[in-house]
Amino acid sequence: MSHEEAGRKGGETTAKKHDHEFYEEIGRKGGEATSKNHDRDFYEKIGKKGGEARARQDGQDGKMSLSEAGRKGGKHSHGGGRDS
Repeated sequence: MSHEEAGRKGGETTAKKHDHEFYEEIGRKGGEATSKNHDRDFYEKIGKKGGEARARQDGQDGKMSLSEAGRKGGKHSHGGGRDS
C-alpha cells in the first residue's frame, strides 16, 4: 500500500468516526499553537505566498473580488449574519 493510499484510508476512517465539531476543535487548537509559535512576520510571509499562488491561478493580481468573497463567505457561514 502506498503512503498516499494509506493516508486516504486513514482520513476516511477518521471522517467516519468524528463529526464537524471534532474538526473545528482540532483546527482551533492548531491555530492557537501556530499563533504562539509564530510572529506577525510569519503570517505576512504566508499571506504573500498565498496571494502570489492565487495570482498564478487566475492570472489576476491575487485579490478576490468583493462578490467572490461574499459567495465564499456565504458558503461557510454558520448563521451569524444580520438576519439571524
